[in-house]
Amino acid sequence: MLSQAELQQMSSQVRRDVVRMIHAAKSGHTGGSLGCADFMTVLYFNMMEHSPEKFSLDGKGQDVFFLSNGHIAPVLYSVLARTGYFPVSELGTLRQLGSRLQGHPSISHHLPGIRMASGSLGQGMSNAIGMALAKKMDGDRHLVYTLHGDGELEEGQIWESAMFAGAKKVDNLISVVDHNGLQIDGATKDVMDLGDLNAKFTAFGWDVLSMNGNDVAQVESTLKTAREHTGKGKPVMIVMRTEMGFGVDFMKNLAKWHGTAPNDEQAQAALAQLPQTQYGDY
Repeated sequence: MLSQAELQQMSSQVRRDVVRMIHAAKSGHTGGSLGCADFMTVLYFNMMEHSPEKFSLDGKGQDVFFLSNGHIAPVLYSVLARTGYFPVSELGTLRQLGSRLQGHPSISHHLPGIRMASGSLGQGMSNAIGMALAKKMDGDRHLVYTLHGDGELEEGQIWESAMFAGAKKVDNLISVVDHNGLQIDGATKDVMDLGDLNAKFTAFGWDVLSMNGNDVAQVESTLKTAREHTGKGKPVMIVMRTEMGFGVDFMKNLAKWHGTAPNDEQAQAALAQLPQTQYGDY
């Protein structure tokens, strides 16, 4: 468990990792990875019950996380490395030929911490529901978590899954939507207006919470509340407001940073805004 101050430092370190990884690879998804760094840090360091030493694809006896919006793989890779799933030095191999750190998570490379390939959007909730139901059948009290992009909610499979989870009372599932209002083609309200997500998931039979995903204290308290809401007959959805590119002023709230890698000058400027930490760069 990390203190609030340590969580702040670790989330800053994760952001440094993200910028350095994507800059070196000259390809990748910077904005969403930076926006979700606080959530991912709190989830892996302070919330989930998990053990790198006991990692298995079936997830038995542990909490399980599925990254449905797989394009923000850099932030997942960073927290996996920083929690001991593989050497931190391996972060420098992002998107290289033969690397286990593919542009989207891949199970074919047998990277510890990865249980599903997630490049095609819309599939993570279905996978998570299957895992959650398996845990119920096994008498496993542990939880399943998912993260989704708000643009991803334009995929119909999400809503089929949401309807199923509510109808079948999959109450060991906690899903989170990164609601930053931006996707690759621009603002979600212009591409496909999502409307009132809280009301929609409530109508689908979910217990719905909201939080500021760029406030580590609020993320931690909301996730604790979400855990308390499990086991009561409803899946839990957290609508998480974030800012794309959070932590780097010239990247914030700009859709162009959805899938853009910083050049040398931009990477240097970004790292200057993300203080070095006690945890150290890889």
